[in-house]
Amino acid sequence: MTSYPSWGEHTSALEVAKTYAQQIQGRNVLITGVAPEGVGEGTATAFASQKPAILILVSRTKAKIDSVALSIRSSYPDVDVRSITIDLASQTSIRKAAAEVTSLIVKLDILVNNAGATYNTRRWTIEGIEMQFGANHIGPFLFTKLLFPLFKKAAREQPAGATRIINLSSHGHRLSTIRFHDYNIENKEVPPEEKPFSPLPPAFGRVLEDGYMPTVAYGQSKTANILFTLYLQEHAKNKGITSYAVHPGGVTSHLGREHDEEMADAIAKTSKYWKTPDEGASTTLVAALDPKLNEGGGLYLADCQFFPTAEFAQDPEIAQRLWHLSEDLIGEKFCLE
Repeated sequence: MTSYPSWGEHTSALEVAKTYAQQIQGRNVLITGVAPEGVGEGTATAFASQKPAILILVSRTKAKIDSVALSIRSSYPDVDVRSITIDLASQTSIRKAAAEVTSLIVKLDILVNNAGATYNTRRWTIEGIEMQFGANHIGPFLFTKLLFPLFKKAAREQPAGATRIINLSSHGHRLSTIRFHDYNIENKEVPPEEKPFSPLPPAFGRVLEDGYMPTVAYGQSKTANILFTLYLQEHAKNKGITSYAVHPGGVTSHLGREHDEEMADAIAKTSKYWKTPDEGASTTLVAALDPKLNEGGGLYLADCQFFPTAEFAQDPEIAQRLWHLSEDLIGEKFCLE
């Protein structure tokens, strides 16, 4: 249970930040996927409101980060805000961004892997990985791996569990487990345990001529975010580091800008209430800051409270298989010891 069971879908991230001001002040925070009018901006603004030591904003488009940074400096002129560009679909870009981070700070207290993308047609990362799996999971996996020494340094100076890695997922994870036999979503035959949720609504079950299933690909990537979190929880805890996955809720943003009318209509029906970016960021802030979560007690949060996941998203064996696959796809081991 969290410290404030009364918080929910209408809770403001600014309110959460104010409540947990002591957990922000003087700490280094990094947020990926920061862009105007999105959950990333809501998250960054909430953290900035309570005087972090350094707030690092990371995203693909420099103009978008600079716009958010300018807004934050205008509202909170005393905050040290830094901007770094990254392309999570390029492992070269990820390594360059991680090197920039390590040149700025010697420790990292909170990482919010907020960046995410969804596409209607097949795309590939630079390394030839299906784009949604590559940019939504493999990219953050590598970025977190490269920054892990900074977490270990921070954790030595904080109570156990206060150093945190927050991974944004979605209730959409229920649409698909990890397709180990077809992670690039080429509509290959997979064993029964890797098949998507059935029956899928027509828009979500769409199969393109090249075999690509856009919504299944998205669901797989969001399951990967939770399984990544599960593995971190189990294997990083002895370093004083913990991790949580969050569902921000239905948020009015530009995430689904490429959807056609049929898909947009299907997605619109998945939420009765569409949040503002500030409301959409509140669950992230709870996951990152609530001192009661230092001791664990859950894996996945939605509307500021712990929420159940699909069974396959909390299976340690699947998490371990995904970890090893992810290591293979970045070409190196991610050792938490």
